[in-house]
Amino acid sequence: MSLITIMPSGKTVEAAEGANLMQAIAGVVDGFGHELGADCDGSCHLFVLEGRKGLSKVGREENEKLDMIVGVGSKSRLACQVTVLGTEDIKVELLDFASGF
Repeated sequence: MSLITIMPSGKTVEAAEGANLMQAIAGVVDGFGHELGADCDGSCHLFVLEGRKGLSKVGREENEKLDMIVGVGSKSRLACQVTVLGTEDIKVELLDFASGF
């Protein structure tokens, strides 16, 4: 089990080993009226600030999709492509959302 902290709000959610990151945080995100894309169009782009070793490695498909997104950095991941390994806690920063989230 991993504890996922969602920045900038600091809200947390638990995710079981093998859970998809987007599904794990969707309840928190959706609960505030924000939307994560369901079809991997880049709208689930986020930064992993801590706990990268607690997530699956970047696969070819995710890497190709990241290459098409503006603003990608070394901490970039697509939540819809990531599996939580359950080995450590994770802190992510949502992008393109209101700072009050």
